[in-house]
Amino acid sequence: MFPKINEVLYIQIASADEKEEQKEYKSRIADADENSFLIEVPMQQSNSRLKKLFFGEELSISYINESGVRHYFNTYVTGFEEDVIRLVRIRKPLLEEISKIQRRSFLRVHASLELAVQGEDLTRAVMLTEDIGGGGLSIYCEPAFKIQEGQRLKCWLLVPYRNGGIDHVQFEAEVVRIKKLESGRELGMLKFSQIMDSERQKVIKFCFERQLDYRMK
Repeated sequence: MFPKINEVLYIQIASADEKEEQKEYKSRIADADENSFLIEVPMQQSNSRLKKLFFGEELSISYINESGVRHYFNTYVTGFEEDVIRLVRIRKPLLEEISKIQRRSFLRVHASLELAVQGEDLTRAVMLTEDIGGGGLSIYCEPAFKIQEGQRLKCWLLVPYRNGGIDHVQFEAEVVRIKKLESGRELGMLKFSQIMDSERQKVIKFCFERQLDYRMK
C-alpha cells in the first residue's frame, strides 16, 4: 500500500490562496525509512519550475499503484537532506491514513488567537485569527487597520497550549487574499513569508493539540 522508492508523487500544497492550493506538482521518492519519505524537490507540472518547500508546510499527496488505482494521503515537511541533490523529508503516513478518496483535511485548525500586526508604515493593530496552520493563517480584518493583497506584515501571535503554557510566535506574512464575508466583515488570508523553523514548530504543536481536542469531543 505504501508508495515505493522511485514512485512518482503528485503534490498539492496547503495555502490560504485557493489558486495556489489548486496547483499540482510532481516529485519522486528517493529514499524512505520507518518514519519518513525523502522526496526530490517538487516540480510544477505546467511549467517545470521547482517549488521550494518550507519546514512544516502541509501537503496533499497522491500516487498510482501497480494496479492503476490512485491513493491519497496528507502529510507535512519535517526536514531536508543534502545528498547529490537536495531532498525534502516528509512524514510517512500510517497505513490507515492512506485512502482511495482525497481528503483535504490539513493541519489547519479553527482557532481564535490574538495576533498583533504591524504595517510597513509602523502602524499596529490587534486582530483575531479565524484559522491557522503550518503554512499560514486567516484573520478577521479590523476596519481601522486597512490591509490589501500583496501587503507584507510583521506579526506576533499568542499561542496557548493544553498544559497552560503560552508562547509568542514572531513572523512576517504576506496577504494573499481578502474575502468579504456575509456578515460584512473581511477575512484576510495570510501565508508565512519569513518564519524561523523553531517558531513554525510552535504553530504546528498548537495545531496538533487542537486536532486532538476535536477528536476527543
